[in-house]
Amino acid sequence: MKLLFYTFFFLAFISTNAQTTYSELVKKAMKTMNTSKDTTSYKKALSLFEKAFEKFPDSITDTELYYSSIIAADLKQNNKAFKYLTPLSELIEDEDGYPGWDYVVGEYADEDYKNIQNDKRWTKLKTKALKRKTKFFSNLKKSEVEFFNTLKISIPETLKSETLFKYLKEFNPYITKQQQSYSISFKINDSLKTSYYVHLPQNYTPKKEYPVLIFLHGAVRHTKLSDFETKKNLKYWNRYYTKYADKNNVILIFPKGNKKYNWMTSDAGFFMVPSIVRQLKKAININDDKIFISGHSNGATGAFSYLMKQPNIFAGFYGFNTEPKVYTGGTYIENILNRSFINFSTDQDYYYPPNANDNLVKLMKSIAADYKDYRYNGYPHWFPQFDASESAYKILFSDLMKRKRNPHPRKITWEFDDNNYGSIDWLTNIQLDTLQKKTSWHNNLNFDIKKWLTYNEKDSLIEKIVDKKAFDFPKKSGKIIASYQNNTFTIKTSRIKSFRINLSPEMVDLSKKITIYVNGKSYLKKRIIYEREFMIENFKENMDYKRIWVNFIKITI
Repeated sequence: MKLLFYTFFFLAFISTNAQTTYSELVKKAMKTMNTSKDTTSYKKALSLFEKAFEKFPDSITDTELYYSSIIAADLKQNNKAFKYLTPLSELIEDEDGYPGWDYVVGEYADEDYKNIQNDKRWTKLKTKALKRKTKFFSNLKKSEVEFFNTLKISIPETLKSETLFKYLKEFNPYITKQQQSYSISFKINDSLKTSYYVHLPQNYTPKKEYPVLIFLHGAVRHTKLSDFETKKNLKYWNRYYTKYADKNNVILIFPKGNKKYNWMTSDAGFFMVPSIVRQLKKAININDDKIFISGHSNGATGAFSYLMKQPNIFAGFYGFNTEPKVYTGGTYIENILNRSFINFSTDQDYYYPPNANDNLVKLMKSIAADYKDYRYNGYPHWFPQFDASESAYKILFSDLMKRKRNPHPRKITWEFDDNNYGSIDWLTNIQLDTLQKKTSWHNNLNFDIKKWLTYNEKDSLIEKIVDKKAFDFPKKSGKIIASYQNNTFTIKTSRIKSFRINLSPEMVDLSKKITIYVNGKSYLKKRIIYEREFMIENFKENMDYKRIWVNFIKITI
């Protein structure tokens, strides 16, 4: 498995700057070992690698040593296997950031080196690797502690509420970081954890607020949770994220999910990304109005799902080769009216057909949504692999640098079918009442998909006729439309039992009365004061400097 993974990327990205003859020999060796898995092919491939090593010793990389070691192990040529494996095992980190011990005691070691594990040299190598592994995780823990280290500042108890609000807006406990990149552990539950990768701007300073871009990986049904993440996140298909994030001083975050805990197929892991953001806000100086999500394939569908279900802390959303659909409930497309989405699609994509993307664009225009689709013709689903995708990343980062979240939007439109997602900006704790009859203005938008692209048995892309809807609506939903102006809130609801209106002095004048109309009727008219404990509790929970709530009003229908 590990061999196939590295071979795929290496063939795509092998350096054109290295000596051509070395590159040609290595490419030929890899092609030979992948064409046929028999002994003859493996012997020929190993011979080609060794010829490249002998002629161009200064061009040898960890990747070729790895290939050679596992081919030699498969051929039971133990001396050669250990000749190439031993220097790998002693690396502090390889080209992708993986520690050398991972080759010997990592996930793929038993499969890669099963034929040499009865050799006494394997026992010695493994003993040393286990010691290095222990030291590695000890250092990783120290690095994580350093990452979360901040100034210990207590909130003064003597400040009056109005002064406290201003104090919290300027609160800055952050300090300089010792590294540019970190692998951070993340607790999923009491018995399970994963990790995420943080990449800071080169000249990160705690005195400055930074935009954040979270990248959600695809293939969630086939990935595994990780004990640590490496700089591989910054390479290969993600190379342009790194290039333009570094250029624009954007913090990059790479979470790691699996089949059960992810951002697309299961609600069990949907909490992870917002929780990671809250965790990060305790460690580094983030611009709360410039937090963005992007992804490819399943990751792009995940980004779209956060737009539809939980956009509160995010400013904008992006997707490469997106299937714009919520898998865990209804896709309430008008929820995009609270934010934005930019999609980069291709015309040869089996994941989501171009005709469906065209129909989605029409639907988005009909509701005046902030939605754009950039079509790249002649490319398949794995568009980020190609250098032609760079122009898409330029568009993405141009938008990211200009766009910011409105922390107190004048109007909110929100529809949902799960109380866990009953919060949007200043409307929170919205509770459903699906026993009610829905109102006449509460309708679901959808469209038909009649054609889909798929690969046939000859691995050719063909068009097939289908009869399906773009979106599913498996559960009853509730909907709320709310706005405010001049201290007056106007709200209409459908299948909603109750909700809260959070208040900020940047929204309303707290020296005057607040008026609320619900479903055409006067509900409340009174003055609301600062609530100190609520303000502090909410700030500590969310660490959102741009949106500090000072009190709330609960509305029961």
